[in-house]
Amino acid sequence: MESWLFLLGVLAIAAFAKNKALLIGVAFVIVLKALPPLHPFMKLLQTQGINWGVTVISAAIMVPIATGEIGVKELLKTFKSPAGWIAIAMGVLVAVLSAKGVGLLAASPEMTVALVFGTILGVVLLKGIAAGPVIASGMTYVILTVFNILPAAVK
Repeated sequence: MESWLFLLGVLAIAAFAKNKALLIGVAFVIVLKALPPLHPFMKLLQTQGINWGVTVISAAIMVPIATGEIGVKELLKTFKSPAGWIAIAMGVLVAVLSAKGVGLLAASPEMTVALVFGTILGVVLLKGIAAGPVIASGMTYVILTVFNILPAAVK
């Protein structure tokens, strides 16, 4: 019963905040939960959903290259400005942090609760986008490493 209330609460918050992505995501999970034959898909979504999401995001990023909107000329142009170098560095940093974060989430599932709650707060209160849990988990990994408080399973 508690999980239903939690999901419905998040659904209400998403509706109140008019956050379509969160609303669709929570509604989808509620449908999966409501239909027992789909319960195995929930576990699959839990274990593979981030990978699927990254795949969809990667494909979306490639579309401007495929359509010719972005080409080698634009790539070379990024090397000519400090902003371009910073963007490249941040892309590398986020990729590395995300990889570390996925490992942290796998080793410490309890972190997921805090990261999801933080993501919901960021989406609802600060008009953020729910793309942050993996990056946030990577940042958490770095901070926990700096303070030497990584969970034993991650070390």
